[in-house]
Amino acid sequence: MILGIGTDLANIERIEGTLERFGDRFRARVFTEIEQRRAERSPAPAASYAKRWAAKEACSKALGTGLRMGIAWKDMAVTNLGSGQPIMHVTGWARERLMAMTPDGMEATIHVSLTDDHPWAQAFVVIQARPGGFGSQPVPPAGPAGPGRPLA
Repeated sequence: MILGIGTDLANIERIEGTLERFGDRFRARVFTEIEQRRAERSPAPAASYAKRWAAKEACSKALGTGLRMGIAWKDMAVTNLGSGQPIMHVTGWARERLMAMTPDGMEATIHVSLTDDHPWAQAFVVIQARPGGFGSQPVPPAGPAGPGRPLA
């Protein structure tokens, strides 16, 4: 069962300008330390940040709130499995909202797809609910302890 769908398109050059203008203040406000480390290791840090920005926007839309109702940027974080597959982690109010919208007896899975083609970065998020205990991959906890041991 699909619980929510969200998409977002971010301009990499706009994110790059914001990074130049506000630097660490912007990074610390929006991105987790894991997201920052991954972006800074990337050959194109602004594109990495833009994809994660778009993923957070898309996730907030899939949750049915946008960035309102108490949701914070850092309540949503993107890490990657060893294969490179992005994984969305939710904490705080975003996790509370996800649990509230998930029917009893079901587990929620957040699917996320990221892409970029300069100057655009795009994210697509689908929140799916499946009966629990049938091999589904529930939403992982925040941080590197989640399924597949996400990369830092």
